[in-house]
Amino acid sequence: MTDPVPSAASRQPQKSGFSGVQLALVVLVAIVITAIAVFLVIRVYIFPAGFEPVTLSVKEEQRLDQKLRRLGWKRERSRAGTSEPGRLEPEPYSESDADREVVLSEKELNALISGNPDLVRRVVVDLSDNLASAKLLIPIPEDFPVMAGRNLRVHAGLELRLTNEHRPLVMIRGVSIMGVPIPNAWLGNLKNVDLVAESGDTGFWKAFADGVEDLQVRDGELYIRLRE
Repeated sequence: MTDPVPSAASRQPQKSGFSGVQLALVVLVAIVITAIAVFLVIRVYIFPAGFEPVTLSVKEEQRLDQKLRRLGWKRERSRAGTSEPGRLEPEPYSESDADREVVLSEKELNALISGNPDLVRRVVVDLSDNLASAKLLIPIPEDFPVMAGRNLRVHAGLELRLTNEHRPLVMIRGVSIMGVPIPNAWLGNLKNVDLVAESGDTGFWKAFADGVEDLQVRDGELYIRLRE
């Protein structure tokens, strides 16, 4: 007995793959994801918004004012919340070891920046081990041919620590614009160069190093001890 011959319909291969509706849905989802990604890139990297101002509590403000008074700086907050130089008050001069130590937290530094109307929402500082980083939003002039009136996002890192010889080390770790690292040649070949050592026996960095006994940048804190 012979097997029945299959019909032409049964011999046709089974269709596989996406149907027209499924393919259209996949294309639509890809377009939506791409549009969201492009929007986020433009919003976050090309046209970033300003940073949120940092505010301190009453106790934090009092502690910061005490630290600043040791440096000879007295703040007087105006009604608008900005800081203005206060009037001088007579007091006897004195020196102590505590007066030579300055400890500022990352929050306090950012609060001081927020108190400056020219820097508020444009600069924010981050402190980590041996590294001080800053993000800046630099406004582009209205008459500039490209991206006029927009903000240019700049990110920079500065290494701060004491060397084995107990000398302050100040070194540019890098600068990036819109997330793109700037070549060392464009920075004057100053990347990863000890600015204090390069200054020689004169200049600002030499005077700065001679006046600093201890310098530490810890996670969220800056500590400086000045020489007598």
